[in-house]
Amino acid sequence: MKNAKLRVYIFMALCCDLGLFAKRLISPAANIITEFLHIPGGIATSFSIMFLIIAAAVIPLAGCATLMAIVQSVLALCFGMTGSMGLLSPIGYILPGLTIDMVLFITRKVSKDMSLGIMLSSIAASITACLTANFIVFRLTGIVLLLYICVSATSGSVSGLLAVELVKRLKPIILSEKEIS
Repeated sequence: MKNAKLRVYIFMALCCDLGLFAKRLISPAANIITEFLHIPGGIATSFSIMFLIIAAAVIPLAGCATLMAIVQSVLALCFGMTGSMGLLSPIGYILPGLTIDMVLFITRKVSKDMSLGIMLSSIAASITACLTANFIVFRLTGIVLLLYICVSATSGSVSGLLAVELVKRLKPIILSEKEIS
């Protein structure tokens, strides 16, 4: 039992770190797209959120994504990865984490298949991150805000597809057969 708990905690920590690292890694490529469309970022954020979704989908622990988002926000502050939100950046991490937990909670009650929950949580968390950044920093309105939301939803759905495949492969490795059922 202790080995299983340790394996879960290490996996959660790895997903937190991978989310921050992935955001830094993909940001330059994502900026090309967002600069072309003249909208703020959001594509890299969706890719970063994917790791929270993977951990929350694999580990059946209530509040897993929110807990990991809090840890990510503290790490981002410590590493100076606050972006344009500055000291308010923890809000930009925690709200998508709450969204992930809520969507996964609801979809777990409705369906046994996690694919739909992963996709919906990815899209919802990406839109939440987009709207949070818009409210705190950008203050976009009208068609530009709609375009920003659509780009976030699209990148969230692409990240969601990748997360579905990764969860299918990682769940049997992280959790034993007894823990899965």
